Amino acid sequence: MSGQYKIPDKIQKIYEDIQPEQLRYHNKRVAVSKSFTFDSAHHLHLYEGKCKNLHGHTYKLDITISGKVDRLGMTIDFADIKKLYQEVVKKQLDHQYLNEVLPPMNTTAENMIVWIWEQLEAKLKELDTDNRGLRLEELTLYETPTSRATLKREWMEHD
Repeated sequence: MSGQYKIPDKIQKIYEDIQPEQLRYHNKRVAVSKSFTFDSAHHLHLYEGKCKNLHGHTYKLDITISGKVDRLGMTIDFADIKKLYQEVVKKQLDHQYLNEVLPPMNTTAENMIVWIWEQLEAKLKELDTDNRGLRLEELTLYETPTSRATLKREWMEHD
């Protein structure tokens, strides 16, 4: 019957209806993504436009990580991506004056995204304790809802 909700007759139970070795359906590389926001202030040097003045943004960062799935069928727990973001990005950049906390650079989205990549990648290696090949695949940093910088793994490896 279309449009009606079905209540399951029985909830699936581990060891009765499904076995642990069935939890991992495949051994393929899969990418998962999670989005975050942080607020920061900055200004641009040697730039002739309104961004030369001190101003702020609510940045949005999309993090995409790939790897082989574990015994539960997960590439990486979304909670681990959140923890990674909080330790690496939020802790250092949220509600900060970027010109003061980042290395000497013009605090453009293009410069920031490479710095964020380097920080996340170093920390991600620590999380890959069971050697599933966890790696950053792509970052997108939105400075505004319509303006963003994107960085992909192949660009970091081949440039």
